[in-house]
Amino acid sequence: MIQRMTSEKGPLDLLFSNQFMVSSLQSLLDGNIPVLIDFTATWCGPCKMQAPILTELKKEVGDSIRIIKIDIDKNPQVATAFQVQSVPTIIIFKERKPIWRQSGVQSKQALIQAIKSV
Repeated sequence: MIQRMTSEKGPLDLLFSNQFMVSSLQSLLDGNIPVLIDFTATWCGPCKMQAPILTELKKEVGDSIRIIKIDIDKNPQVATAFQVQSVPTIIIFKERKPIWRQSGVQSKQALIQAIKSV
């Protein structure tokens, strides 16, 4: 199940492990709208730096992309499936295909450039 983040955390979508269904992720990736997945962890300092950047990115790009955060500790099977070995790792998908991938904190400008290349 997808839960919308609001208030101080911003307009991002979160997938929680106790509600996570692989079919939900697959249906998101099947759509025409590109999907940015941020693999993160609560204990990760750089991930905490990435979060406000993604909030600003969402404000700027609006509904032209879906931004999803996946906690690797709550969803280890998903992290393994996408071969995530460090956090933060960001992968941008279009029509189910990964078209951009980067580990480490990414600037808003770098993410906008990656989205525009989609």
